[in-house]
Amino acid sequence: MATIQVRNLSFTYPLADDPALKNVTFTVSQSEFVVLCGKSGCGKSTLLRHLKKNLTPYGRADGNVLYDGQEVAGLDDRINAAEIGFVQQNPDNQIVTDKVWHELAFGLESLGMDNKTIKRRVAEMASFFDIQTWFRKNVSELSGGQKQLLNLASVMVMQPKVLILDEPTSQLDPIAASEFLKTIYRINRELGTTVIISEHRLEELFTMADKVMVMDKGSLIAFDEPWNIGNFLAGDSPEKRHPMFYGMPAVMKIYSHCRAEGVPRYIREGREMSPLTIRDGRLWMESFLGDDYEEGCRHKSETEQEPQREEIIRIKDLWFKYSKDSGNVLRGLNLSVRKGELFCLLGGNGVGKSTTLKAVSGAVIPQHGSITVDGMKVKKENFKELFNNRLAMLPQNPQALFTEITVEEELLEALYFEKISDEEKIDKIEKILKMMEITHLRKSHPYDLSGGEQQRLALGKILLLDPKILLLDEPTKGLDPFFKITLAEILKKLTSSGVTIFMVSHDVEFCAEYADRCAMFFDGDVVSEGAPKEFFAGNSFYTTSANRIVRKWFPDGLTWEEVAEWAERASAK
Repeated sequence: MATIQVRNLSFTYPLADDPALKNVTFTVSQSEFVVLCGKSGCGKSTLLRHLKKNLTPYGRADGNVLYDGQEVAGLDDRINAAEIGFVQQNPDNQIVTDKVWHELAFGLESLGMDNKTIKRRVAEMASFFDIQTWFRKNVSELSGGQKQLLNLASVMVMQPKVLILDEPTSQLDPIAASEFLKTIYRINRELGTTVIISEHRLEELFTMADKVMVMDKGSLIAFDEPWNIGNFLAGDSPEKRHPMFYGMPAVMKIYSHCRAEGVPRYIREGREMSPLTIRDGRLWMESFLGDDYEEGCRHKSETEQEPQREEIIRIKDLWFKYSKDSGNVLRGLNLSVRKGELFCLLGGNGVGKSTTLKAVSGAVIPQHGSITVDGMKVKKENFKELFNNRLAMLPQNPQALFTEITVEEELLEALYFEKISDEEKIDKIEKILKMMEITHLRKSHPYDLSGGEQQRLALGKILLLDPKILLLDEPTKGLDPFFKITLAEILKKLTSSGVTIFMVSHDVEFCAEYADRCAMFFDGDVVSEGAPKEFFAGNSFYTTSANRIVRKWFPDGLTWEEVAEWAERASAK
């Protein structure tokens, strides 16, 4: 039975030249788990918002959107609220009360349910999500992962038939994201709830999905089972790969490359199938390598390491707490970042990574210790001089930088104090629009952009300042896999020209492929650091999917390209 039907849906935002959705047609059956993917700005969020009556965007729409055979726009408000749940990208945008228990009860109270029913449902959902230990906490005390879990529990307490999620893990660390997605899977399998989820993290979701939808420039270009999607995006050759190929799970990218190069196929249940999981990948490797295969692999020796560069950021014995009664967030932190390198700081939510960036930028003042940036001590009295010396920071929430009503004006505002001609300003803006691939959005309001587009706009605004030292807090959040490659090229050009980049990230794959050095943050301090190969190769969770697949045979393999090329060579031996 069809739960959601979309027929020839087209939609155009006010003042936009091109439609955001073009003749989109699909059907989602009862209890299906559907993953929606595509480049930033392809129309994913716009499509999902059309499935929820009170979130439908304003603009010109044609076509039909049906829920259980009824037009979504004409649904009874109670049915819309109770039966179609929606979890947004930013957890703070959805929370409406100050206490965890009240957030869980709020939706049921709004539906006018009696206290006995509310208590029963809240107790059941709190147990299902295992949030009893923080049931009476203030919402402000929760980590990002806990807030998103609370949002999900607050939706599920209404017992919806359909659960829609718009990039719900974009602000979560890898472990928290994995746990969140497993909870979604349980909801689908144990409760029979229909799930439609938009995500850029596809490593785990492809293994959970019944169907995958791929969007491109407002159109639905594929809707099929996960293993068939992999073959479709891979094309017949590397030149014919669709951009979303780079967002597929690493094991599928490795397999697609090797399949084209004549490496033995993966046969399961009597037919060829693209491996989807780490386990599938290992079994496939075992089929043509066996247990006895060995290849000498090593990290660079000390003599092969790059020569030491001067320290541009030095943090020494730093202690910080947000209030007198709270615990220490930074606990004797010692850290250095070298000139002209891309330094990535990884770790779980709430361990102090963003606080470290805020301390370097002067946004918070530590109680003890010292920070030196480009030879200058970070103090209240020299903040102005520090930022005039071209230190710039991209915050975790890009909207914190937005003050104007169009993308173009937003970029112009960044150059307000620059003593250059209007022609030079226009030229710089044109280059940034092109670099960030948002030229077509120049007249759009910043808040009308997708999460990934907002991230690109915010980064472009920061880069207009020509910083010598760039602090980035989760810069890949919301970015599609294809633009991440472009971002890496931008960052590489910056470091090559002497710019120092200190980046906080949950994006293990990006850091493994592009960082010069990585460090693990835990309990307020750095517990390990090193070049990517030595840093990631020994980890179980904070490492790449490609490394997990082949560490038995090729422990230094980190990226899918490295592993694919190695597998091709290994299969020929």
